[in-house]
Formats: sequence, structure tokens, C-alpha cells
Amino acid sequence: MPILRKGGMQDLERYYPLMEADFDSEELFAKKVLRRGIRKGTLEFLIMQEEETGMDLAYAVTIPRGVYGYVLLKYFGVLPWLRGKGVGVDAMRLLNRTYAEKQGIAAEITDFPDEDPDRQKKLKKFFRRFGYEEIECDFTISDVDAHLFVKPIKGSANIGPVADRVLYDLYSRVLEPAEVRRMIRIRRTEGTC
Repeated sequence: MPILRKGGMQDLERYYPLMEADFDSEELFAKKVLRRGIRKGTLEFLIMQEEETGMDLAYAVTIPRGVYGYVLLKYFGVLPWLRGKGVGVDAMRLLNRTYAEKQGIAAEITDFPDEDPDRQKKLKKFFRRFGYEEIECDFTISDVDAHLFVKPIKGSANIGPVADRVLYDLYSRVLEPAEVRRMIRIRRTEGTC
């Protein structure tokens, strides 16, 4: 049976090279930022393990403590040799249970180039499977278009009118204000964020 545990600095050292392979350098926080967030408790580095064997299966980095009650699922990955075997489904279920008392969980899908031309389509389908809804938004991460998804739990998925506040609040827990302004941009448009 899979379980989630909070990872520490040693886990971050082991996983960071995998994260560098899984995410574009423009969207990946520097290791020192992740270390500081783990140390201060402003982000959680979660490891999904098989309870009986202790074997690692997947990882996630979240920013769980925002003023508005939403969690940002910043990074999520399954170990490469376990992809396509249902591990991501189990990990997402665990994440949803872990944050069941929150207003909702936000996730981002970026338009960074990828070897798999269907990557975005697959990720969007994956998130929708777990109740995430895409929020119409003019949103960029490091000047690259991004798609904002929200899974409502106790709150609403329709955070469009306040998405900029929710995301700026979450990011500012981990990054300096100048870094937040440099990394993300959300422009409000009529009826959306």
C-alpha cells in the first residue's frame, strides 16, 4: 500500500537531478530555494513510498500554507522506471487525501518545449481525471504560457477573479517578491483572472 512521507534535505539531494530532467530550468526553483522552503516549512517535499518495502515511487513539491486556503502543487513526478504503471494515479489520490481540509489544490502546466508533442494533452487529461478544472487565465511562468488548473475541495474551482492574489501569495512564501514578479505573471481579463 502506498504512503506519503515528508522528505528532507537528503531526499532533495537525491531527487533534484530527476527534477532537473523532468522540468524546464526556467520553471524549476533553484535547489537553495527548495532547501530554504523545506527548512522554513513553507513548502513540502513529499515522497510516495510502498509501505511494505519502503521503495520510493513518486515525489511532489507543494506550497501548502497560503492565506486563501489553497495549495500549489508545484512539481509532481513519478520515477521514470515506474511511469505508465498507475503510480501517478495512486500518488494523486494520496495528495488529494493529504490536502482534504484545504479550499483546493492548484496546479500548473507550462508550454515549455518537450520531446513528447502530446505531453500537455496527457497532463491535462490526467488532472481532469482527478477533478481539476482549467481556469481561463492569461498566465505565464518565466515568460512562457502556462495553464492553471484547480481542484476544488472545500472552496471553488472558479478562482479566476482572484487567481493572481492566490498564486502571488503562495509563491511569495517561497520566493522573494522580486523573484515572484520575475517568474510569474497573471493578467486579469474580463470575466477571468
